[in-house]
Amino acid sequence: MTAFLELRNVTKVFSSGILRKKRTVALDNLSLKIDTDRPMVKAIAGESGSGKTTLGMMLMGFLSPTSGSVLYNGKDMRSLNRDEQRAFRREVQAVFQDPFSVYNPFYPVDHVLEMPIEKFKLAKSRREARALMEEALSAVGLQPAETLGRFPHQLSGGQRQRIMVARALLLKPRLIIADEPVSMVDASLRATILESLRKLNRDFGISILYITHDLTTAYHVSNHILVLYRGSLAEAGDVEHVIKQPKHPYTQLLVDSIPWPDLEHSWGKNRIPSGKSAVQPVSATACKFADRCPHAMPVCGQQPPPLYRVDPTRAAACFLHQEAAVLPREEINALFV
Repeated sequence: MTAFLELRNVTKVFSSGILRKKRTVALDNLSLKIDTDRPMVKAIAGESGSGKTTLGMMLMGFLSPTSGSVLYNGKDMRSLNRDEQRAFRREVQAVFQDPFSVYNPFYPVDHVLEMPIEKFKLAKSRREARALMEEALSAVGLQPAETLGRFPHQLSGGQRQRIMVARALLLKPRLIIADEPVSMVDASLRATILESLRKLNRDFGISILYITHDLTTAYHVSNHILVLYRGSLAEAGDVEHVIKQPKHPYTQLLVDSIPWPDLEHSWGKNRIPSGKSAVQPVSATACKFADRCPHAMPVCGQQPPPLYRVDPTRAAACFLHQEAAVLPREEINALFV
């Protein structure tokens, strides 16, 4: 069965410098399928420099891979015709990190809702367009009478972000890619925005790709999670198992840094060693986490680990699990059942 959206053995390399070129591998031979027939919330997690945003930009068609393919309904996105590109732009919507930067301060917030209605001809009259905007705003918990007609600076960050969720909903997409959607709003508003995303998944059947560095929100909002480290997959699977019983040393140390509301839990007891910068040229002859791993073995410095299927709904790229069966990276979706 053809996946709705797919990364197939994708590598993305950024180059900088004029005389001495520096190569930074943002994604390293990553494969991922997103099916929308069974709408789920998948989280992409990891620290800064892990490749999360690059992955999202590739799926949205804003970046092209250095090698590998990004496929939309089985077709390479670089070869889409105009009608296919238009369909893609309607079916895949984004919610970005900074809600204020999306708005033109000289227009009321109505403008960001009117644009997709006009571009995709969603309404035949102004009255019908107004009804669509009010319906979308109500679906994300906003009062249309208190929202429409106002300028961006007259609304809170949480309200501006929920308007962007409403904008995505207007187009009835099959997938929303939410890149750090709550990192720039107050903690008290995060739950409201995340609940809006969950509602889109639950009530409207929209798949969500939730990109975050925050494992706490990933745990509460997603069904499955993929943990990235320096552009490679460290661990993936059911979020309940990955967060509560992590198998990769990197995931274990990330989870240990979460301030759980438990007086018996020692927060940050096992710190992640700083090691090298997370943005480094990639060596193909070693595990990328070896210089920071408390369990590093000689084999870790000799070759990169494959993905081991440590249980039916989870895989980890770590030689600690050599007794488990190897899961081919292109079959990673077998975990998301």
